[in-house]
Amino acid sequence: MSDSLPMTIPAPLTPAQRTQIINLVRRTARAEILPRFRTLGTGDIDQKSGPMDVVTAADREAEKMIVRGLLAMFPNAHIVGEETVTDEKVAALAEAEMGFTIDPVDGTWNFAHGLATFGVILSMTRFGVPVFGLIYDPITDEVLIADETGPAQVIAPRRPARTVSVSKGGPVENLSGFASVYNVPDAKRADLIGLMTRFQRLYMLRCAAHEFRMVALGHVDFVLCSNLTPWDHAAGALIVQRAGGHVACLDGSEYRAQMRDGYLLCASDAATWGRVRDAMSFLLDEPAQD
Repeated sequence: MSDSLPMTIPAPLTPAQRTQIINLVRRTARAEILPRFRTLGTGDIDQKSGPMDVVTAADREAEKMIVRGLLAMFPNAHIVGEETVTDEKVAALAEAEMGFTIDPVDGTWNFAHGLATFGVILSMTRFGVPVFGLIYDPITDEVLIADETGPAQVIAPRRPARTVSVSKGGPVENLSGFASVYNVPDAKRADLIGLMTRFQRLYMLRCAAHEFRMVALGHVDFVLCSNLTPWDHAAGALIVQRAGGHVACLDGSEYRAQMRDGYLLCASDAATWGRVRDAMSFLLDEPAQD
């Protein structure tokens, strides 16, 4: 991602503002998310696009609470939340001097079915460039955070903030990472499944929050994101970059939050990114014309 922006911009968030946002997310989890965890019945889970794409009251009410809090702090901010998104709101991130993206419960399918692999994702953008990212695990009360000025850090209760860093990378056969078979076009799925024999491991957690967390903390080497959505990917892209990783779209272009097409690849370093990109270049091939 580039630091170039179309105009002079204000200073990054102050430490006090960062703390306010962290506290807002934590309060929201305590009030709207955790009380509903493992208490939902089947009638409390609604489908969106299909049975694997679900939403609950935790998603809706948490987003409302976070939006209210952000607007109290930043009345002129442009806010894109997953549960109230429109194509127009996403596109407008490109022109917004201060944008926020919110995934109030990332990994909703996991959450709705009693799995603890879920989180809250929030980013701040300037003209589509992620400049602040937060990934919160309500179960451990741990925050993974980064901005454009310093390294990525983990903030956990009763412990000092800790700087995190990505893995050392390596050759393809030694790499592990995340890539969802089900988020690529049907015609490409068999090729992606075939890569499981080339890499050391390919995983799917159904939760971008924890996938990005694993890359930033150096536990795996890369994550490939498709079906680009700013509430899922903007914060994690910045956090992995500030943890020392290499972040770009699979075609080599710079990532921007308003992007909806293509693939985002985040890896431990430029060399590793290149190896993963080469292995997955078939995703960029145009389908044959009849």
